Amino acid sequence: MDYLTAKEVASKWGITPRRVALLCSENRIDGAELIDKMWVIPRAAQKPGDRCTTRFESPADMPVKPFLKWVGGKSQILEDIRRKYPSGLGTTITKYAEPFVGGGAVLFDVLSRYKMKDVYISDINRELIQTYIVIRDNVTELIAYLKDIEQKYLSASDSVRKEIYYSERDRFNVLKLVGNESVEIATLFIFLNKTCFNGLYRVNSSGAFNVPQGSYKQPTICDERNLIAVSEKLHGALIVCADYQESRSFIDSNTFVYFDPPYRPLTATASFTSFAKNGFGDKEQAELATFVTEISGYGANIIASNSDPKNADGNDDFFDRLYAQNEIIRIYASRAINSIGSSRGKVSELLICNTSRRTL
Repeated sequence: MDYLTAKEVASKWGITPRRVALLCSENRIDGAELIDKMWVIPRAAQKPGDRCTTRFESPADMPVKPFLKWVGGKSQILEDIRRKYPSGLGTTITKYAEPFVGGGAVLFDVLSRYKMKDVYISDINRELIQTYIVIRDNVTELIAYLKDIEQKYLSASDSVRKEIYYSERDRFNVLKLVGNESVEIATLFIFLNKTCFNGLYRVNSSGAFNVPQGSYKQPTICDERNLIAVSEKLHGALIVCADYQESRSFIDSNTFVYFDPPYRPLTATASFTSFAKNGFGDKEQAELATFVTEISGYGANIIASNSDPKNADGNDDFFDRLYAQNEIIRIYASRAINSIGSSRGKVSELLICNTSRRTL
């Protein structure tokens, strides 16, 4: 009989050698044999189906939540944002766009509450967008990979966990460098997000992910039920790695658009612009405001979030001037602001809404 190595089978089936070895150890590949600590598999062997099927069959109306931890995520201020959703959402307003999708808290709130005909999400973070695409198109295999790495990580000692984390971080950066679009890079993106320090996503000047390991005792790496539900909600969504201005062709008078750009830093030491190699400074904030004005002219319904400069300087009216033709609402969220000891805890943030629309 003609045999292949686990590495050769992995290439043939589009999965990792580690996944092939796991399938062999579970006796799920007919004819596989362990010879001198190496698995060999008959060339004619068929790739087994994944055990993680939709036993958690998610009803179409099942609420979903973000599958990532995300710095600046909007979960804690969703009630405030929700109050400004446009009337007619899901009926006369049938399209939703989120050009800085990040963790997608508002995206998943909208998709849990309303039936949207067309959905567009984008971000310049290529690995983030690839993870969304994998969840939409190949969630079953993703769950299998995540269960594998979750079992390996949670069953290990602290010292071995550290080795696993940094080994997987190195592997992620190798795949990131070559522009890999496999299920593996999506797996590593989620794994690192759930096990790194504070769920940060930060890259160095070379574009390599460099966040250290976190200290979580029992992180949930594979939330199977939610991932399946997220996959269902993303069915048919247009998911692209692109600058926010690429959303222009999607947006019209039937569209609700939510913008959550990188926040303007409140102090020189509070800046956190390393989600990608290129920053988002005052020039970029002004360009976004111009874009908001442009698509407001299409009749689109818009909400944008940003920091409130008045937390640090009561005379700083940067956004009040930029968005003078819009409604500006100050809401409160728990954020840690570097170098402003008096502002730790509840600080104000901005919701910017175009004024031509009615709210719920």
